[in-house]
Amino acid sequence: MMKTLAYLAGATVLAAAFSAPAFAQSEIAAGANATGITEVNEQMRDVEDAVRDDFDRSSDAYRFGNPDQRQGTFGSVALTYAGRTGNNENQDFSLSGRISNNQGAFSQSVGILLEYGEDDDGDTDTEKTYVIYDGLYNINDRFYAFALGRLATDGLAGDFEADPDDQEGRLKRDAFLGVGPGYRIINNDTTAWRVQAGVGVRYTKKVDTLDDDPDLYTSDTEVGYILSSRFYHRISDTFFLTNDTDYLTSDSNDTATNELGLNFKMSEALATRVSYKTEYVSDRAIRTDNTLGVSLVYGF
Repeated sequence: MMKTLAYLAGATVLAAAFSAPAFAQSEIAAGANATGITEVNEQMRDVEDAVRDDFDRSSDAYRFGNPDQRQGTFGSVALTYAGRTGNNENQDFSLSGRISNNQGAFSQSVGILLEYGEDDDGDTDTEKTYVIYDGLYNINDRFYAFALGRLATDGLAGDFEADPDDQEGRLKRDAFLGVGPGYRIINNDTTAWRVQAGVGVRYTKKVDTLDDDPDLYTSDTEVGYILSSRFYHRISDTFFLTNDTDYLTSDSNDTATNELGLNFKMSEALATRVSYKTEYVSDRAIRTDNTLGVSLVYGF
């Protein structure tokens, strides 16, 4: 139940700077669409983007105190739509947007994601809304305060006529708000280590019956306590390591995650990242999961 909250609470609670997107269209080869080459090319690009995102997250300048950041108000909006006819008769729509504001020591950001979809019968099979908020205030070079929040709604939860399957326990609303202080223990050009602790409140409203009565829900409000650590150390110009730790405790369970990352940038053409992630959830049958990840980028 608290697993999603743990990932949110452990995320870096700093507003990110977004620039206006650039769009380009190119044909990689004549006939690429019909032969399936375009589809494979897009999948290859997704892999490359995911690897680069992994590196960017590890070397993020926001691990350090008071980074240079864009001032004022700015944002971005993106949407996708796909409508299909023929062998498949369905459609999908997504809209995302973020607005950020940085004023001196205070940074904040609000984001929204809308997802809507219809199946081959023309029935709605996806209707979800997400809203997130994060804010940070630098008290000085060492101390800061943070706030983070999330709201998720599922328009089909409790709608037995439109979506009769798997309704038991489905979340109609899931909201979280947390605040707390943070402290930068080490903050220099080669090493950054900060810790933060906070208290959060989670509200859930879920379907609690299969009696075809959408008005029968159960609501729950509980308090969770968050403890997080972010560590970065640059060993050389081509090698740095990171270690991210998060711990959340509440009445439902205890959740802890730790991810160690070793990042090698041998040249502008070659970069490698090896990570080892451990996740512990107290109320699972097998409480601990371990994941080894290897990412490699080579360009020539």
